[in-house]
Amino acid sequence: MPEIMIEISDLTRYYGPTKALDTIGFQVQRGEVMGFLGPNGAGKTTAMRILAGLLSPSEGSVHIAGLDMIANPVEARAKIGFLPESPPIYGDMTVQEYLSYLAALRRVPSNQLYDAVGQTMERCGLSHVANRLLRNLSKGYQQRAGIAQAIVHSPEVVILDEPTVGLDPIQIREIRQLIRDLGGEHSVLLSTHILPEVRMTCNRVAVINQGRIVADDTLEGLEQKTANKISFFVRMNRAPEAAILQQIPGVAQVRPHEGGWMITPLTNQDPVPELLQRAIAQGWDLRELVPSSNSLEEIFLNLTTREDETVPLPHSSEVSA
Repeated sequence: MPEIMIEISDLTRYYGPTKALDTIGFQVQRGEVMGFLGPNGAGKTTAMRILAGLLSPSEGSVHIAGLDMIANPVEARAKIGFLPESPPIYGDMTVQEYLSYLAALRRVPSNQLYDAVGQTMERCGLSHVANRLLRNLSKGYQQRAGIAQAIVHSPEVVILDEPTVGLDPIQIREIRQLIRDLGGEHSVLLSTHILPEVRMTCNRVAVINQGRIVADDTLEGLEQKTANKISFFVRMNRAPEAAILQQIPGVAQVRPHEGGWMITPLTNQDPVPELLQRAIAQGWDLRELVPSSNSLEEIFLNLTTREDETVPLPHSSEVSA
């Protein structure tokens, strides 16, 4: 049976009267890279801070490698490596000084510290800049140093919050490869709102929207479960208002897209025949009708813009790595 390294249950967090997290729950197995995907303001960073032991939940539980974060915070945090959205860089230190200092803080034994730092720098592609000041490094190398400080003590769980924000395309590619390499030896939870990040690095994804988990599955599983909800693009020279299209039987959602409309049907319904009849009868001058590929972008939009009908997905314990 797969070993569960992160397990959260009924996690809720209030900021005053605002409920930032609403009874969320999911699991991450040993060796898995899991994407934590959602739009800005969905609750990702709040959840990450709670998982890292930096913020207390209002309700619910968090277990890291079997340890209760609330009852045993020191022991649980020792199992975690955390990279916040802004990496904790000390600019006046060299890379080697920085990692040695943090390794000592995290109780890496003194007789193992030199090797731990050297291996981490090698793994993160930092060996050739070991003696350079962090403030003189590029953003990409500072981000590498941020990931290095998260793994220098060989934690079982690595939590990365928006690890590629602000990087150029080459740096993004390098950091994504580094994250993929972390999987297998560590359990990785990757928070992002960048869709290609999930596609290129993750085994599984949990989607959060307005503080609630609306999906938890592999990417392939999401695509299969939403296959009967494929949207289609419509372009007309004399297009009606969205409200009129929304009234067509079988239409779940209408949104503007590239000079036309992207229409999402209700489950197991096909509004196309009625749409065609109305287009002819009303003189809408239909010019284009194209099924949309069931891309990650479409799945994400369906999950985060439609609150009345979410895709029924299995609990994470039913999903194999």
